[in-house]
Amino acid sequence: MPNATARPLNIPLVLFCGCLIAVMTFGPRATMGFFLTPMTTANGWSREVFALAIALQNLAWGIGQPIAGMLADRYGTWRVLATGTLLYGLGLVLMAYTTDPVLLQFTGGVLVGLGISGSAMFLVLAAFARLLPERLRPMSYGFGTAAGSLGQLLFAPIGISLLDSYGYQIALVILGFSICLVPLLAIPLKGKPEHAAVAGRRDQSIMEALREAFGHRSYRLLTAGFFVCGFHVAFVTTHLPPFVVDRGLDPVWGALAIGLIGGFNIIGSLMAGWLSSRWPKRWILSGIYFGRALVYGGFALAPTTPTTVLIFAAAAGFLWLSTVPPTQGLVVVMFGTRYVATLFGFVFLSHQIGAFFGVWLGGKAFDMTGSYDLIWGLGVLLALAAGIVHLPIVEKSVDRPLVAKDA
Repeated sequence: MPNATARPLNIPLVLFCGCLIAVMTFGPRATMGFFLTPMTTANGWSREVFALAIALQNLAWGIGQPIAGMLADRYGTWRVLATGTLLYGLGLVLMAYTTDPVLLQFTGGVLVGLGISGSAMFLVLAAFARLLPERLRPMSYGFGTAAGSLGQLLFAPIGISLLDSYGYQIALVILGFSICLVPLLAIPLKGKPEHAAVAGRRDQSIMEALREAFGHRSYRLLTAGFFVCGFHVAFVTTHLPPFVVDRGLDPVWGALAIGLIGGFNIIGSLMAGWLSSRWPKRWILSGIYFGRALVYGGFALAPTTPTTVLIFAAAAGFLWLSTVPPTQGLVVVMFGTRYVATLFGFVFLSHQIGAFFGVWLGGKAFDMTGSYDLIWGLGVLLALAAGIVHLPIVEKSVDRPLVAKDA
């Protein structure tokens, strides 16, 4: 039976369209922290109200990601991307005119989160894993992840400019409509995976694949470690802009920091993709998390000045989503590409549970203590734990019986 890579494939077009989708879908969600101050001020909300909505957004994204992965593995990438984009844009538009905290949790939280799960760059990476030759996969993961960061880099100044020029409502509406080209761009990624093409492995059902993965110690360790990545990324994305303002700096420094994180993550993601084809992926992941412990701890202890904010942003950006290429690569190494969207979806669910706690605890800690010190400290401890957790991972494919041996 032919598989997704058997048809004539325009590799540059697949890479270009996939990366552009990552730019357009990752960019708007990276601007959410900019809306905290204007929305809470206009509606008389506490900071925790907005933080809870973004926390729920991350949680809904995480819960929806394995479901979106299952649908992509069964029906193909294009349908899922088109549906997810519609939900994403609708959620942003409705969020713009929400004045009730509960409705904010639904529009900016659940609806946007589910939309992102169906249009996120992680579906693009899964499509790359299925469509592209094995020799190109590690770097394609780096390109896709870097493209998401480019979206963050580009949309940070766009978001702050829209806020300054039109206010938060029109800004959110414009962002909502900005992603409407995604279904067209997703056409080259059409197709669904066929039966497993790895020699010596029989095809599986989704439930068999999930039982195999969750029974595998290395997969469980990988999933646990990705929780920490989500905690770090979501906390910084949402709370760094107001943290900078709290310390007496102009809001522009927060916007510059978010953009700089995206810029340096382009470098970090590309390097991680390149190294993933040369070094053990578990070593790369451990090094990233130990590096985060140093960077986050140093920033929390240093005086907050424009210089330290920009240095932190550059260092954090280099270590930002550079975790994704080796993490995606480990899933493919262990289990192949047949259910890569589903299996990586569950790893990413752990990431988003961490994101929920990073965003929500950040707002809760600030409302209780008036500072983010507790969360910076917790982030350092979690980074050290994640660095240790990845070291025992075994980088080899699972043993799976031949078809002929099945009873």
